[in-house]
Amino acid sequence: MNDELMKGMQEVRASFERALADAATTEALEEVRVRCMGKKGALTALLRSLGRLSAEERPAAGQDLNALRDEMEEKLSSRRRQLRDAENEAREAGERIDVTLPSRGRPAGAFHPVLQTLHELAEIMVGLGYSVALGPEKEEEHYNFDCLNMPSWHPARDMQDTFYFPDGTLLRTHTSPVQVRSMLKYGAPLRIVCPGKVYRRDNDPTHSPMFNQMEGLLIDRDVSFAVLKGTIGAAVNAFFGRTLKNRFRASYFPFTEPSMELDIECVVCGGRDPRCRVCKGTGWLEAGGMGMVHPEVVRAGGIDPDRYNGFAFGLGLDRMAMLKYGIGDLRLLFDGNVSYFLSGRDA
Repeated sequence: MNDELMKGMQEVRASFERALADAATTEALEEVRVRCMGKKGALTALLRSLGRLSAEERPAAGQDLNALRDEMEEKLSSRRRQLRDAENEAREAGERIDVTLPSRGRPAGAFHPVLQTLHELAEIMVGLGYSVALGPEKEEEHYNFDCLNMPSWHPARDMQDTFYFPDGTLLRTHTSPVQVRSMLKYGAPLRIVCPGKVYRRDNDPTHSPMFNQMEGLLIDRDVSFAVLKGTIGAAVNAFFGRTLKNRFRASYFPFTEPSMELDIECVVCGGRDPRCRVCKGTGWLEAGGMGMVHPEVVRAGGIDPDRYNGFAFGLGLDRMAMLKYGIGDLRLLFDGNVSYFLSGRDA
């Protein structure tokens, strides 16, 4: 064999052996293969040099070079298997799960802002001596209107924009029917709050076709209007954890007389922006209505209005949640836009 070719083969073998020993990863091993046996590798250069040999030397030299290539490929394959096994073992060791360890558990979720508001207000009212009463959302006209001093001809029924079913029943427009059912069931004295969903044909930044109310009812002897204002003021201040700017203004409801409404300062502009899209520049948001229970409603509940009187109030849970959590559009509570609550900005 040509001396120069033999020397080149020895150098290639020695260089390959050193690189093979130094390769610690499959990526490094691939670099060794390319450097020694690739298109521009040292072994490939020797194979191309066969053309410069004489016809007598070429067969033996080619046989030796092919043997060297087979030897190098076999060593590469063996080393590759070793490195892959080592890498797999290291990865499995890092990913191994000890099934004997106790469970880490799941992080606790959070209540929807409206449900959180409901729980907080209910807890406050229970602390004031009230019980929680519930009733059906699909209601009868008798309890939703007739017992609340709104007979079939009463114009107040047009104020409700009610969802009716073909059988004459309806989706309750307030939780007041629960008050009537509770009076008929428990009699007097009575002190309850009635939280739940109600339904009306409204849809704008401060109204929704479905919304949440919490109504309260107190029936006892010699109940005064001052007790009503004190109760509502104490509940609202306890809910917000501070004395909130509010106002009471005269209003009308067929089931209370006299009646008034509670307004709370606008959470978006604080009453400082005449172009506010939520409060329409008034600086106030309606939180709920209240008043002394009409004698006819007391009588419809099976209680003698000459012996007992009381008051009722209704708070919009959605609006209370808006005020407490700084939500500028009522519809955001129901459209499932999680990004708004994560970013703290209007979506």
